[in-house]
Amino acid sequence: MDSHSITTGQRIKAIIGGSIGNLVEWYDWYAYAAFAIYFSHSFFPDSDLNAQLMNTAGIFAVGFLMRPIGGWMFGSIADKIGRKKAMTLSVLLMSFGSLLIALTPTYQSIGILAPLLLLLARLLQGLSVGGEYGVSATYLSEMATQDRRGFYSSFQYVTLIGGQLIALGIQLILQKLLLTEAQLEEWGWRIPFVIGAMLSIIALYLRANLHETEAFENKKEVSEKKKGTVKELMKHPRALLTVVGLTLGGTLAFYTYTTYMQKFLVNTVHLTKEESTLVSFISLFIFACLQPVFGGLSDRIGRRPLLLGFGILGTLCTVPLLTALSTTTSIWGAFFLIIAALIIVSGYTSINAVVKAELFPSEIRALGVGLPYAITVAVFGGTAEYIALWFKKMGSEEYFYWYITGCILFSLVVYIGMKDTKKTSALDKD
Repeated sequence: MDSHSITTGQRIKAIIGGSIGNLVEWYDWYAYAAFAIYFSHSFFPDSDLNAQLMNTAGIFAVGFLMRPIGGWMFGSIADKIGRKKAMTLSVLLMSFGSLLIALTPTYQSIGILAPLLLLLARLLQGLSVGGEYGVSATYLSEMATQDRRGFYSSFQYVTLIGGQLIALGIQLILQKLLLTEAQLEEWGWRIPFVIGAMLSIIALYLRANLHETEAFENKKEVSEKKKGTVKELMKHPRALLTVVGLTLGGTLAFYTYTTYMQKFLVNTVHLTKEESTLVSFISLFIFACLQPVFGGLSDRIGRRPLLLGFGILGTLCTVPLLTALSTTTSIWGAFFLIIAALIIVSGYTSINAVVKAELFPSEIRALGVGLPYAITVAVFGGTAEYIALWFKKMGSEEYFYWYITGCILFSLVVYIGMKDTKKTSALDKD
């Protein structure tokens, strides 16, 4: 890829456009997790809070099952007809899912139709997010200069976390300034989903004006039969298995300390909903700021040292950290323990997108990054909340801590056996 043919201005516009679209996608996705504690009773008539949360988490998990289909569908579109078109389509789908959640009547009004419509909305959003990851990871990696790929692609997780921050920020404003808890539970929880649908229009405009990547343009002469097909992808079994192993421990740790943590702080640590939201917001803001730091570090020392750091520290520290967190009585104690965990997880989150993009040739890159990642996240990330709540209901919450540790250890074995993709990058062959 000729790095001089794209101007610095176009490159910055591309990173902002790709990232902001990603932010809106993940805002919509996380709004569901952040506001579940308020709307679960609207869709599931059960007096037991844990049972309602388990039902809501179950639908959250089912949304993840659509992600492999999204990874395959949008990955193929991105490899066949362009990264830009695939990203524009995915954000449209997400906004429709958000609007559907905002407008769905409660169980008391329409009965069983309410959770069914909620399920449909999550299926659409799962399809969209499943496609978003592979395409935006590919786009940001291809748009970056050779010596700044780790730094540029780290913005995928900056905006991914940013989406969650906006969801939590809106929750804080509604909780503290605008609405009572009763109003939030009655109708206020719908507000963030309306905002999500509106934000999508901005993302749509930005993405419609993006510059296509040269890595895609340079492969236009490649046979259509070789672009974005599963058959072609199967010719890279080692890269495929590397994506699965690379993702497994990282995605479980990420979802535990981000989406599930808010419920953990309320259910297990016994903080109030407001305290839980505040701790989540501040810790996630710091986490977002860490991503470019770690991404830039990987451009200097390589990707593998960061992954090894996450694998080793994650294996050794997960059980002690979560055990200490479950018994803390201080809001600041909880905050510092979560920050320690997020610093460890940054070794994975900051660079996982570029590492995956560096494994595949451009004609199957979006599919290669998106599909195996989406399958792994569906199985391990999407079920994290549900498994955690199930162990809690069984009275053995500590088993969940060991489950995370085992998954990170598995990923560590993969990190030990893989080459440093900074030195063997397929992006250099575009």
